[in-house]
Amino acid sequence: MTTTQKLEFSGHDGASLAARLDLPCGPVRAYALFAHCFTCSKDIVAARRIAANLSRQGIALLRFDFTGLGSSDGEFASTNFSSNTQDLIRAADHLRQHFEAPSILIGHSLGGAAVLAVAGEIEEVRAVVTIGAPSDVEHVLHNFAADLSTIESEGAAQVSLQGRAFTIQKHFVEDARGARLGDKIKSLRKALLVLHSPVDATVGIGNATNIFQTARHPKSFVSLDRADHLLSKPEDAEFAANVIAGWAARYIASDEPQAQNSVEQVLVSETGEGKFQQTVLAGKHRLFADEPESYGGLDTGPSPYDFVSIALGACTSMTLRLYAGHKGLNLGHVSVSVSHGKVHTEDCEGCTDDQRAKGGKIDRFERVITVEGGVSDEMQAKLLEIADKCPVHRTLEATSAIATRVQG
Repeated sequence: MTTTQKLEFSGHDGASLAARLDLPCGPVRAYALFAHCFTCSKDIVAARRIAANLSRQGIALLRFDFTGLGSSDGEFASTNFSSNTQDLIRAADHLRQHFEAPSILIGHSLGGAAVLAVAGEIEEVRAVVTIGAPSDVEHVLHNFAADLSTIESEGAAQVSLQGRAFTIQKHFVEDARGARLGDKIKSLRKALLVLHSPVDATVGIGNATNIFQTARHPKSFVSLDRADHLLSKPEDAEFAANVIAGWAARYIASDEPQAQNSVEQVLVSETGEGKFQQTVLAGKHRLFADEPESYGGLDTGPSPYDFVSIALGACTSMTLRLYAGHKGLNLGHVSVSVSHGKVHTEDCEGCTDDQRAKGGKIDRFERVITVEGGVSDEMQAKLLEIADKCPVHRTLEATSAIATRVQG
């Protein structure tokens, strides 16, 4: 299954805008639209992490480069805040025409101001998220510092933003000063989540206060403590992504089980984030599989062998509880720890004679069952016997058939 689609659509002035649609593994519950920060691109760390985590919730995310930025065509110098909001509406139109209209808008920095400005014009939007957003568009003008007077007197000036040169024209300044974001926020009538760092040196925390106090309920605020404005540290971007994914799930349709029959089926697909990260769909449950950082992964979910150990531990505990219920036993709280390793058969405690005779290495799972309150020696022996009847235990000990095919 393809999890990312590269797209193009026409912006406000007809320029071709580059976009990518990050799709979840399995059915799509909802579509979201992301607006990046001033002079940034769709591929910043925060956007990638948010896309991956929304995917885990079954939410597809469209992120694109505004006119004249990233891989999009057009002249940045000819743009302003109003043109950015028009690009956003064009992006929403593209989703509506070819997929489904966005029900969630997410904006970072000036992109946050943009989603606040357009949310009321996109009927299908139910929830809005801002990350480090200014409460007024004029705030962006402080980036130009001493160049502002030159822009106003000469009509344009080249300014340095994040180490890159951009031409800013007078109409940009006038448009920013003319924007009235407060009225848009007050009349939003959508669920709002405000994310902001108290140490944001680019857009002060007071902006989050203004947005939050102006907006009506339902509204939420989460502090991105110690994060910088761009969420450049992976752990900060990951935290923001997790919060958004969990919060947004309240405002979209419930997930539906993938399989309605008795055949157990899971769907696993690459996210494109990191070397190994996968989204996993099991019934209506979505989660990540990954590898530890020591193996080159992001450590955002259990490893494949962790999942095997989870299956054995869970099945064991469930089987013991079923047995206790059937026999009317007052069995205390059960927990099962499972460790996995590859060992030489001659050193394998618990291996059968046939397994030792084959030689080489074998996968060995060590299972420790703990019962709160303890049990008698007789009951310990019985629980060990029942544990070995766990279906996953039998599967691991038996020879399984794996049928594989490749499809385009």
